[in-house]
Amino acid sequence: MEKEYDLICIMCPNGCRLHVDKDLNVTGNKCLRGVNYGKAEVTHPTRIVTSTVKIDSHELAVCPVKTKDPIPKEKIFDIMAEINKISLKCPVHIGDVVIQNVCGTGSDIVATREILQ
Repeated sequence: MEKEYDLICIMCPNGCRLHVDKDLNVTGNKCLRGVNYGKAEVTHPTRIVTSTVKIDSHELAVCPVKTKDPIPKEKIFDIMAEINKISLKCPVHIGDVVIQNVCGTGSDIVATREILQ
C-alpha cells in the first residue's frame, strides 16, 4: 500500500478514529472489530446496498430491498442499474429473492418488507 488512511470505524457505537499505515497496522481502535474494519476498508471496501423496487398495481409504489451480503464498493452503480430494471408483483414476503447473484457478486437482492394484496 502506498499511502496511509484516517477512517472513522462504523462497526460499533464507539466511532473510533482509526489510522491505517502503509504496512496495514491499525491504531486508534478500542476493539478488534476496528482492526478488521480498517484493514478491509483500505484493501477491499464492501457495502450493503439498500434501495427500492417498483411494484406493479399496488397502492405502495415501491418495495424496499437490500443486498443479502456486503458487495464490493465498486459494484454499487452496476447493482443499482440492475435494481432499476425490475418491478415486482404482489405478494412480496420479507426475504424473497428479487435478483439472484446480482452482477456476479454472489449476493442476492432481497425484499425487506411484506407487501400483500
